[in-house]
Amino acid sequence: MSESSQYDLIIVGGGMVGATLACALGNSDLKIAVIDQQAPQPFSADQPHDLRVSALSVASQRILENVGAWGGIATRRSCPYRRMRVWETESQGDTLFESGDIDEPVLGHIVENRITQLALWESMSQFDNVTLYCPARIQSIDYQAGCSQVALENGESLTGKLLVGADGGQSRVRQAAGIGIHSWEYKQHALVAYVETEYPQQDITWQKFVPSGPLAFLPLTGNYGSLVWYNTPSEVKRLLALKDENFSQELFAEFPRELGELNRIISRASFPLRRQHALEYVKQGVALVGDAAHMIHPLAGQGVNIGLLDAAALAEVLAEAAREHQDVASLSVLTKFQQQRRKHNLAMMTTMDLFYRVFGDDKLPTKLIRNLGLGLAQRLTPAKNKAMRFAMGLEGPLPQLAKR
Repeated sequence: MSESSQYDLIIVGGGMVGATLACALGNSDLKIAVIDQQAPQPFSADQPHDLRVSALSVASQRILENVGAWGGIATRRSCPYRRMRVWETESQGDTLFESGDIDEPVLGHIVENRITQLALWESMSQFDNVTLYCPARIQSIDYQAGCSQVALENGESLTGKLLVGADGGQSRVRQAAGIGIHSWEYKQHALVAYVETEYPQQDITWQKFVPSGPLAFLPLTGNYGSLVWYNTPSEVKRLLALKDENFSQELFAEFPRELGELNRIISRASFPLRRQHALEYVKQGVALVGDAAHMIHPLAGQGVNIGLLDAAALAEVLAEAAREHQDVASLSVLTKFQQQRRKHNLAMMTTMDLFYRVFGDDKLPTKLIRNLGLGLAQRLTPAKNKAMRFAMGLEGPLPQLAKR
């Protein structure tokens, strides 16, 4: 086997989380391989927005700035949002979060996933210690503690001390390492629609709770937006089958008037909702990050954000180990990463599950309690601001890359 196929890290998955990890370790003494099946399509300013977007928190923005990728996002397109509104009825439970209340310019940015990945790949290409294998399809993964082998379909074979699974919810790395999961399906699907609105570019995201599931709006650049409609799998299937004209009528009937008029429906798609958590994030010679480790209800848009925090925390642990000439694949080193992230992620997942269950119950006592809770949140300014700062990644234990 040639020397060029030997690596300290093999990162399976070059999406937002895997690419962030590679960039965070760029220019380190670690030799890194990143494997991905397909490169993101090039960007052009006249392209329509993608359906797949993420609400990147301030902490995520800092991580992307610190790994050299935020500039690539800013020069393409992103939509800052400064306000976030959550409500159930017009008269009760209406809570508005505003970045100015905590002296911050924004709450976050809505960015297309492809744009984030493109910016990260540009940054990743600057590092001599990072090799990208793409397009590359994996034939097999042979996990061995401290010496795993990944065979590609083109005949190449890579050997690495540490195997990192950044390859999504159906992670082949996790399966190869024999790490189990705890999971269940939510009784909702999410329908996402990309629309052109009569309103100019907005700076607010909002979510209204109704018995069938939340209705959400995410602003995009220009007079465009992303609508998310949570509903039963059968209802989402019916909505997807409607013609655009009929679908628009259904939107008008269900979505609040805050949406304004819709000029047109550009595209729509749906996906199931699943809660999944790996029983452990690490073993000797393997680590899981992002969706390979956890899948969370998208109610508060925290999935990508906690994945980027995973990447930043793992990079910090590995960089420190490399500086101290420790084995980056050792369980003692990798356990530090798990201790930092698993408890935090579980708390976030549990909170989202609580929201799902409480707001999914239309019984009168529960409805009164949640309206009271939202109403109190609006009036209890210190508590509201603290919750806002936590969601933005401005409080709590954070890796250095997520700090100013």
